[in-house]
Amino acid sequence: MPLISSPLEPTRNEARHAMVLLILGCAALALSSIAPRSRLTWFLEVLPVFIAGPLLLLTWQRFRLTLLAYQLIFIHSLVLIVGAHYTYALVPAGEWLQEAFGLARNPYDRIGHFFQGFVPAIITREILLRVTPLQRGRMLFFLVCCVALAISAFYELLEWWGALFMGARAEAFLGTQGDVWDTQWDMCLALVGALAAQWLLAGWHDRQLARLQGL
Repeated sequence: MPLISSPLEPTRNEARHAMVLLILGCAALALSSIAPRSRLTWFLEVLPVFIAGPLLLLTWQRFRLTLLAYQLIFIHSLVLIVGAHYTYALVPAGEWLQEAFGLARNPYDRIGHFFQGFVPAIITREILLRVTPLQRGRMLFFLVCCVALAISAFYELLEWWGALFMGARAEAFLGTQGDVWDTQWDMCLALVGALAAQWLLAGWHDRQLARLQGL
């Protein structure tokens, strides 16, 4: 049977940890809003943060996630926030990596799409284990990868719709940097992220799920 969806009350340490993540996330979002390279691009890139933040607050009591999930969401939010401020093609850390490794383009966008698979994979895994009859195994692994790819594909559709709506102003939002295979690379890296998350974190995630349910 799947794990029940109503968790035990959070410990003081868990609540404090979650509050720290929330405060740091809000601070990072506020800082990134100060003189971004493109205000429209900034808004489009941080829109997932504006959506996810209130949703996580509303579900804290009814469907609290593991601390690992919240930590990963926080990290992914930072990736989005930094990319939004500079635009992905101009993030300084990415420029340093480009120079250090002799890359043809700023790789920060690639990092972002890796996390686009890595973080949703753990969230999807948690939801499937808690609210469906799915057991740990190959089918769970496969379906988590499918959901991560679906999210990545839908984001590519959003980028396309944004390009149709904004025209030339969408270049910073798309971040293709002249790569005709950018869309395929983005989805491939999301898949790699989903695979890596399950291979690397499944055991840790299972232990946190058991502790969340008091098992």
